[in-house]
Amino acid sequence: MSHTIQIKPITRIEGHGKVTVTLDDSGLVSDAKFHVTQFRGFEKFCEGRPFYEMPSLVERICGICPVSHSIASAKACDSILGVRVPTPAKKLRRLLNCGTFIQSHALSFFHLSAPDLALGFNADPAERNIVGLLKSYPALAMDGIQLRKIGQQIIESCAGKRIHPAWVVPGGVNNPLPEENRDFLLSLIPEGYKIIRRTLDWFKGLLDNYREEIRTFANFPTLFTGLVNSEGNLEHIEGKQRFLDSKGLLIHEDFDTDKYQEYLAEYTEHWSYLKSPYFKSLGYPDGIYRSGPAARLNVCDSCGTPQADQEWAEFKGLERGPVLSSFYNHYARLIEILFSLELMEYLLKDAEILSSHVRSIARNNEFEGVGVVEAPRGLLIHHYKVDEQGLITWANMIVATGHNNLAINRGILQVARRFIRGDKITEEAMNRIEGLIRSFDPCLSCSTHAIWSPKFRVDILSPDGTILDSMIS
Repeated sequence: MSHTIQIKPITRIEGHGKVTVTLDDSGLVSDAKFHVTQFRGFEKFCEGRPFYEMPSLVERICGICPVSHSIASAKACDSILGVRVPTPAKKLRRLLNCGTFIQSHALSFFHLSAPDLALGFNADPAERNIVGLLKSYPALAMDGIQLRKIGQQIIESCAGKRIHPAWVVPGGVNNPLPEENRDFLLSLIPEGYKIIRRTLDWFKGLLDNYREEIRTFANFPTLFTGLVNSEGNLEHIEGKQRFLDSKGLLIHEDFDTDKYQEYLAEYTEHWSYLKSPYFKSLGYPDGIYRSGPAARLNVCDSCGTPQADQEWAEFKGLERGPVLSSFYNHYARLIEILFSLELMEYLLKDAEILSSHVRSIARNNEFEGVGVVEAPRGLLIHHYKVDEQGLITWANMIVATGHNNLAINRGILQVARRFIRGDKITEEAMNRIEGLIRSFDPCLSCSTHAIWSPKFRVDILSPDGTILDSMIS
């Protein structure tokens, strides 16, 4: 008789979900599923709103990455306006985005995952948390707090406040950057470099301790996707979308992001509120692909900044082709923080960053718009349709966590097969399943929008649905 194990809730992620693991008659893992137990409703209740409200409305999807949503939304609205965004406004959007990448990646690496990385996956769960990290590795924990603060200060200095700033608007941004704010942000960069350099050295020094996790954390062939600029370099705001296969070969020429529906489709499973996008020509579920930090470093030809390029070369040297294990998302996040600091310095030293020409004004001239950016967790797509009055008639959002849904599910299965034996769930297996999920840094609030908040749990079930064992964390 087969059994099913459930993990509910998953801890140290943003949002709520559960995992079920099914065992076959011999007690071996036969299946695993990642259930997102929250309901998405944003697309529907945005209908009827004026399109120019959307960048501010969609910021309320998430308190961690509101900037990503506002920029993607504003890009969709730029297309509806049919205007060219002033170059200084584009640079300011990029500067703001540097802040959101730094603060979000710092939160993921230091606050959510560092307790496992520093203390070990088998450490006592009473100590394996941010408080335990502060006790055992106070300098590391304080570096994480300070780096996240730098990211938030970038957002605040550009947009006026750190959360839901409502500064990015259709056609550009609301206000130019004051000179004193520019000077303050420049003063933050040296400390940011010091923190990220010593964190990279520390992280690379412990990789040999986690060979088992590297081997099992979604370490399998998939497609990879990300944005690249005209030179093939890492890109977060503009550029084209690139798909690479597991051998490092381009699937086709880089395509314009507003054509995403020609290449991507979405599938809905009855057991999760989170949609499963897939690469159309390969079908579901064979069209599995990954987005996010490691995927972006896989698909680009370089980062385009000197220090990040050096780290990127080391990252690419981990494997002969694309880096397959999603454990290396942690490494890629640190490289992207370094890249964001370098890009921030470049932008702030550009005299045009202080220009007052930061917005183009128009009414709606088109009836449809698509905005695509890289959010910290991966590709973020906003697609709107409007009527003649500029009211939203239809909206679709494909959030980064959704792009990775198929890979997360397959990764859970890989980890479960390695660490679960019999019909009991152990702390060792529990935390590694959660650790695999944390390596993707899913934002379930972004991807589904909760109407209720269950805890995360793992259950083992028999064929008739009887719960044989459970663990709640």
